Amino acid sequence: MTKIERPPFTLKDALFSADRVRHIAAELSAVSPAFDKKRFLRESLATLDALTLMERLRHVSERLHAALPVSYKSAVGTLRKLAPRLNNKFVTMVLPEFVALYGAHDFATSMEALQFFTRFGSAEFAVRHFLRRDLAQTLAVMERWSKDDDEHVRRLASEGSRPRLPWSFRLEPLILDPAPVARILDNLKTDPSLYVRKSVANHLNDITKDHPAWVLERVRGWPLDDVRTSWIVRHALRTLIKKGDREALAVIGAGDEAAVELSQLSVKPNKIRLGDTITLSFALSSTSDKAQKLVVDYAVHYVRPGRTTRKVFKLKTLSMAPGAHELFSRRQTIVDFTTRTHHAGRHEVEVLVNGEVLGRASFLLRA
Repeated sequence: MTKIERPPFTLKDALFSADRVRHIAAELSAVSPAFDKKRFLRESLATLDALTLMERLRHVSERLHAALPVSYKSAVGTLRKLAPRLNNKFVTMVLPEFVALYGAHDFATSMEALQFFTRFGSAEFAVRHFLRRDLAQTLAVMERWSKDDDEHVRRLASEGSRPRLPWSFRLEPLILDPAPVARILDNLKTDPSLYVRKSVANHLNDITKDHPAWVLERVRGWPLDDVRTSWIVRHALRTLIKKGDREALAVIGAGDEAAVELSQLSVKPNKIRLGDTITLSFALSSTSDKAQKLVVDYAVHYVRPGRTTRKVFKLKTLSMAPGAHELFSRRQTIVDFTTRTHHAGRHEVEVLVNGEVLGRASFLLRA
């Protein structure tokens, strides 16, 4: 029997398949007599397969607009009824996308709609269109959102204004000067929601790539004895800490040179092929007469044609007692990703403690 080859199942099909489009049509038909279901399905499905995930969001939003022959305000009212009926958070993002595409002329209605829609998925991509059109006016609304009772709305205030939000365009004015978002971040520095705190940390980490001194100065004034704030700051400074930035390490209490000895360092097996797993192991012994904060990481120098590139991986942050001895181990499978292709050759592995390289080992990746 001949085996039938099927195309691989992709993320875009998992999140936004033809069945998802049919679900939108069925639920919208239930709340809007004016909705032209046949036209929507015909036009939405005709080119869906050829589109990327983000293109599908825009395409379906455009087809919604064509199949709802009513005013913008009326359409938004209908889509508000639709939002709680949808069965997938990503699919609900067609609704804020509709606002981004067709709501520029009615700022107040659009801001209220985004505040509502974000509770069902996220309006982080849509609000950026308004930030690009009028940064000051939109940030003024988002500052109010940062004090909202709903964690989804508070998160939108931070996530939507990130200067380098993945899967979206950059907000160049905020890359040049992050000061306009300072009050939003300050309002969220002790937020009780981990969902919000993750966004604040990622937002600050974005800023460290262009203005590390601005971030360090700001977080030094935050209540670092608050566990919620200290969590944000540790994650916000992760890129600087991976680089061994002394000021960033000092903020989290690990600015001093580590008083430790490294031993038993090994990478096994030391000869592998693509798809194999290596195990990095070593021990640290304190040589200090007092407790010390340690940030323990490791770096892999990946072989590239004619050069190597270094990537730092987080391992553990701990407080080590005087004279203490601790073992560390980390397994890593060496496989290709869309963002990383491996090449044969000797890969150096470094152990870093408080930003300093304490030892090196290596493994050979065979062709």
